[in-house]
Amino acid sequence: MPVRPLRTGETQGIPAIRRFWIPVMRDADAKLIDLLRANAREPTASLARKLGLARSTVQERLARLEREGVVKGYTVRLADEAQGNRLRAIVMIETDPKQADRVSVELKKMLEVRSLAAVSGSYDLVAQVETDTAARIDVLLDRIGRAPGVARTVSSIILSEKFSR
Repeated sequence: MPVRPLRTGETQGIPAIRRFWIPVMRDADAKLIDLLRANAREPTASLARKLGLARSTVQERLARLEREGVVKGYTVRLADEAQGNRLRAIVMIETDPKQADRVSVELKKMLEVRSLAAVSGSYDLVAQVETDTAARIDVLLDRIGRAPGVARTVSSIILSEKFSR
């Protein structure tokens, strides 16, 4: 069998490591994202003026950021008054050793769990949950506490949101 010459980064019998492309956040992209965080509905022409770029450049950057998965979507933030009687809580979750992934899978099935994050410190995960009644939030907290892999939870009801970005 013929022996081919080695490629850059390749050693005898070991293929070269393929380079994976990781999106690079440019300064203008970061500024664009900051503006969208403040108002995701701002017209492209207005964004372009604030950034000192052509409208078409801003459109191309937005399309690229969406295509690369940097921008996953756009959303609506409601004022506390508009949410009516919705109750929200923060739930700190301690998992059994090496069970955080299993807990994440279980909590993702619960539609009332709005977000879940891994954290450092005494707890492993923090969830933000939302229901429409105190009775339902009580049932939800019990369900979370009984989920496989959950060792213990501590929760706090959110009384009001002082600001959100």
